[in-house]
Amino acid sequence: MRVLDGDPRAWPEPTVSGFAVTIGNYDGVHLGHQTVLADLAERAGALGGVPRAVLTFDPHPMAVMAPDHAPRLLTTIEQRIEILEYLGVDTVGVLPFEQVRTMTPQEFVSDVLARGLGARVVAVGSNFRFGHDRAGDVESLRTGGAAFGFEVDVVPLLEGRGPVSSSSIRTMIAEGAVDDARQALGRAFELRGEVVGGDRRGRSIGFPTANVQPPSGMAIPQRGVYAARVRVGARLFPAVVNIGVRPTFDGYDELIEAHLLDFEDELYGKVIGVLFERRLRDEQRFAGIDALVAQIGSDVEAARGVLA
Repeated sequence: MRVLDGDPRAWPEPTVSGFAVTIGNYDGVHLGHQTVLADLAERAGALGGVPRAVLTFDPHPMAVMAPDHAPRLLTTIEQRIEILEYLGVDTVGVLPFEQVRTMTPQEFVSDVLARGLGARVVAVGSNFRFGHDRAGDVESLRTGGAAFGFEVDVVPLLEGRGPVSSSSIRTMIAEGAVDDARQALGRAFELRGEVVGGDRRGRSIGFPTANVQPPSGMAIPQRGVYAARVRVGARLFPAVVNIGVRPTFDGYDELIEAHLLDFEDELYGKVIGVLFERRLRDEQRFAGIDALVAQIGSDVEAARGVLA
């Protein structure tokens, strides 16, 4: 798969006879996004098998327009690209929002869709907006398509418990409903981060943990204990994950600590992925270490049952 980034007006002209294109943040690449991608594949096939391209934004537009209100992200740009490649997308164009935010809808259509990609068909959701001040909509996109020779395909929003959207999934994760998030994403929510040093308290009570530090701005599940799988390289390991402040030890910094089952190797400095499967319980304060150890043992057995 080819990745284009930087100012789209400087992208090389396409060497193929145009693309089937879709545009959006695509944070999470959830089932709603996948509906658009499936529609795009059908349209690409009808045009003789032209390649598919996804245009996405980095950073998220709200991080530029209203940083205090920017949403927590479901995927890093690297994860987004990986998922799109897995789904068979041929080209991903990463649009730097600072550079494209001032484009009028007409400039976006002519400079990015027509010149940059030679668009043959553009598939978007029914709520699509684009261009400076979000002035462009589906109708203005159709007007541009008529001028530059591409079709516009509008895909209805996928409905679950309401429209499936990145915003609704962020709410699920913030509430700890990671099993609902899995249904909307079509896969477990994965939080990646570097394993950093801690106080090794888990090791001292017989349950060593990897202290995971994700990039800033990522969605974090509600505090509590989760059954999860942890990706180490190409392998997945069952795990119990605690998100919280460890009240039994009078902690105050929120930590993401993963206890990998049946795993002995060193992880410090590695980037791992935590795939959240089910919330097991709230974080709680215990009367002493023995009670905490007993509960962690029960959590391990519960996680094995969930992950079997």
